[in-house]
Amino acid sequence: MTAPVNVLFVTDAPAIGGSEVYMRELIPPMREHGVFGTVAMPDVPGTAEFRRQLHGRGIPVQAYRVLGEVAELQRRSDFRLTLLSSWNPRGYRKYYAALRGPFVSLVHDQLMLHIPGLPQGIYRAFYEVLAAQDIRGADHIVTVSRWAARYLERWHGMQEVHAVPNGVDTQKFRPASEAERTELREKFDFVAFTVLTVARFSIEKNHPTVIEVARRAPELQFVLAGTGYLEEPLRRIATPNVRFLGKRNDVPELYRAADVAFQPTIAENQSLATLEAMSSGTPILTNDIPAQRELVEFGREGLLVNGGAAGGIDGYVKALRSLAANPERTRDMGRAARAKVLHGHTLEENAAALAGLLRQLAHP
Repeated sequence: MTAPVNVLFVTDAPAIGGSEVYMRELIPPMREHGVFGTVAMPDVPGTAEFRRQLHGRGIPVQAYRVLGEVAELQRRSDFRLTLLSSWNPRGYRKYYAALRGPFVSLVHDQLMLHIPGLPQGIYRAFYEVLAAQDIRGADHIVTVSRWAARYLERWHGMQEVHAVPNGVDTQKFRPASEAERTELREKFDFVAFTVLTVARFSIEKNHPTVIEVARRAPELQFVLAGTGYLEEPLRRIATPNVRFLGKRNDVPELYRAADVAFQPTIAENQSLATLEAMSSGTPILTNDIPAQRELVEFGREGLLVNGGAAGGIDGYVKALRSLAANPERTRDMGRAARAKVLHGHTLEENAAALAGLLRQLAHP
């Protein structure tokens, strides 16, 4: 094998989101491909448990209070690339000023909110000012869907954009045997056709639509896992066929026990929750937006509904009732979903592709 490539992942995250989970999951398997990662993240309470998780996986971590500490780490180490992720508006420019490149921006941003009546040009203008003009300062840009790569090139004039699709752990997220499924459904008290939504309670995940669909389909059981600022107001208006589970550590089991994963999301780049459900053999019902179309073909891995159109709620209700009434078709979709993950979205494929790209960028 050629010489190892050491890379530094830097985030300003005050808590843990998708970009941070991405680092945690991909750094260990990239070692097999000669790429070794170190993570630098803020020394704040919101990252403390996550930093312990990284240490537990053998990932070196630099907790910092000011970026000068990260710059000092760079001076002491042989990092070939600095990979950047920022939660903050205009957050990348501080990296360029304080740290040493070459820089690779990791763009997991959702890029567009698909809200009826919201002119997309206005949203793009905000993203251009708050993020895109800074991201362009990097030497290379890595994003997680082909749609996002094309979008950044077309609408924000970015060059050197690379798409590396997400992958998931197909052993952790796997289908259940019939016996295990029966046991899990009894454990979770899933007695009717069960519709599972796993997402933080924030505007882009569109939980109000889940609540309204549940109101119109009282014969179905709706289960929501996650927390966030919309949880309490939605609890107050939910119908009896909706259960709120809060933060869970048994999400893989929930996917194995559910009948369908419902994701009426209005913004995605490439959804890990969608891939986790698919890997579990759970068909998807989701909004017909570009990033979701990249994962779900209508009638194959699940169903797509134009949730932003007039009658979008009715479309979701009709789709769920159709799935509930056709269990064999629903199971076929789950099997197709699992197959799609196994042939393009495994964690191993994701790690190999990212490691290969980083080696290439480190040795142009």
